[in-house]
Amino acid sequence: MSDLSSSLNEAVAADHLLESSRDNILALLDGTSSPVAAAAIDELVQHAEWKELNDRFFKTLAFGTGGLRGRTIGRVITSAEQGVGGPNGRPEHPCVGTASMNFYNVSRAIRGMIIYLKSYLAELSEDRKPAFVLGHDTRHFSRDFAEFCAKICTDLGCDVYLFDGPRATPEISYAIRALNADAGVVLTASHNPAHDNGFKAYFNQGAQLVEPNATGVITEVNAITSEDYDPVSDQGTLHVLGADMDRIYEADAKTLLLRPDLLEGGGAKVVFTNLHGTGGHCIVPLLTDLGFEVFTVPEQDVQDGRFPTVDSPNPENAPALAMGIELAEKEDAEIVIGTDPDCDRMGVAVRNDEGKMQLLTGNQIGSLMAWYRTKTLFEQGVINDSNRSRAVLIKTFVTTELQRAIAEKYGVGIVDTLTGFKYIADKLQKYEDSIPADKKGDYRKLTSEQSRDIRLEYSRFFIFGGEESYGYLGTDTIRDKDGNGAAVMFAELAAFAKSEGKSLAALMDDLYRQFGYHLEIGKAMVMEGADGAAQIKSLAASYSQNPPTKIDGVSVSRIRDFSKDDFEDVEGDPIPKEGMLIIDLDDGRSCAVRPSGTEPKIKYYLFGKDAPSDDLEASKASVAAGLESLWLALEEDAQSRMA
Repeated sequence: MSDLSSSLNEAVAADHLLESSRDNILALLDGTSSPVAAAAIDELVQHAEWKELNDRFFKTLAFGTGGLRGRTIGRVITSAEQGVGGPNGRPEHPCVGTASMNFYNVSRAIRGMIIYLKSYLAELSEDRKPAFVLGHDTRHFSRDFAEFCAKICTDLGCDVYLFDGPRATPEISYAIRALNADAGVVLTASHNPAHDNGFKAYFNQGAQLVEPNATGVITEVNAITSEDYDPVSDQGTLHVLGADMDRIYEADAKTLLLRPDLLEGGGAKVVFTNLHGTGGHCIVPLLTDLGFEVFTVPEQDVQDGRFPTVDSPNPENAPALAMGIELAEKEDAEIVIGTDPDCDRMGVAVRNDEGKMQLLTGNQIGSLMAWYRTKTLFEQGVINDSNRSRAVLIKTFVTTELQRAIAEKYGVGIVDTLTGFKYIADKLQKYEDSIPADKKGDYRKLTSEQSRDIRLEYSRFFIFGGEESYGYLGTDTIRDKDGNGAAVMFAELAAFAKSEGKSLAALMDDLYRQFGYHLEIGKAMVMEGADGAAQIKSLAASYSQNPPTKIDGVSVSRIRDFSKDDFEDVEGDPIPKEGMLIIDLDDGRSCAVRPSGTEPKIKYYLFGKDAPSDDLEASKASVAAGLESLWLALEEDAQSRMA
């Protein structure tokens, strides 16, 4: 150790290694007995891989409200990590580092949750074993991490419900509520690159952590610095979840279908791809059972954490759906649906009036479904003049204002939340909690119709919610975005368009003619590693400390700084502080800036719109040109801030 310490000190003195990296290397070695960790660090030091060491150790992977996310395979793979190799060409062992996703950090995360949960139950005077639901996707090490968490849970006196294989993240959210579990974890990094993995934490409502539980769990996790723990004598029981839970979850998803009559003629032809992830497990049987003709991409049906047929397993990126589009052309399908590895996001391509497949953005997909579901519920008399004030759409601040126009037209509520589905889920819990106790009964056992009717009479009925990043939800039985349910809702929308003799692209244009053309563009600056994290932090702070007064030659009319100003939403609930700035310009354009909570990038959201017009093509061209000019100005401004 003394030789290693000397080498590390010399590297710090020569400005090759950050002081924080040295300190975290020594702390890790002090807190783990893993021979792989010691050997990997020694190898990186011997080969002077200082950048790699900084990227792995510049910080301790902090447990946030969403859990953990980071690299589980390093850029430089040491021989100790490679070992004899693992499934699908991965190393035998995950990436060593305090800033990496590995058994050391997963152990800290699950034990911190257990410590907090036991104290939480004690305060409620509930003398029983906590119950966890554990799930995972198809990523490298996901199953290993899930089984590792299950062992720690049972060792420390918690009952565990572990899925027997990869499942969609929303099914874990559903299972937490269906089983009345106290918490849950999904081992996933959603749509991140193949080298990443994550630990996504849920509480007893089936939603990700929000205050005050978030701070409680974070405090416990971040206080743990060692892998060591002592198993208790009264250990927990492991239960395996499989097809029975799938069937219950799928039955719930089928209740999202509003007009079964649309499927009497065969519905629509759908191509589906799960991009090597979990989506095909439920979506294919769901759509088939409902009467859709479903084709899948054989090469992408294979569950493989390398995601070998795509550069990125992100269905919002056009190349990810290329093979699905090719199959749609061959089979003359109306739509292509793709989901990310943990099936909480859904992207689509639709056939337009020229017969070509056209990608829709997350804002367009969400707006079409919000409009269709609102319109249909009014036509069915479920929502009417007497109860419309209790119906609500929910979106994030960085999601299109087209959905506000739709809500206002139908006279239903529209609520903005911060980015992250946990905030939408928190609203759903608020609506559930506001139902009078004598009317509520065992809420989680009510049918969808029963819970809807109760909320429309005594609380607020959630019609639909979503975020621009391809996440959607049409029920309150799940408290996270749901790619399975989204596939059902969008397939129904395709069947509706077909019944009207229209393409979905034409239906989208109809909305623009009625509500005005809205365009949103997402941009990002990627900054990886220790240096990148510092750059992102500095750039984000500069917008708050020195906000712009003019952009692209246009004066700023309003700035909302969510990092320091106090805001309430339209329901009077305080909005938590977040590092996000929304800038409105005098000419109607606007933009939002925020660091990503899950990826090494700072994100920019650009918004433009035009009033309803018969000349839609002119509106499209004008708004697009305005946002292109806005981005060039923002890019130039960002570069000057980083100079």
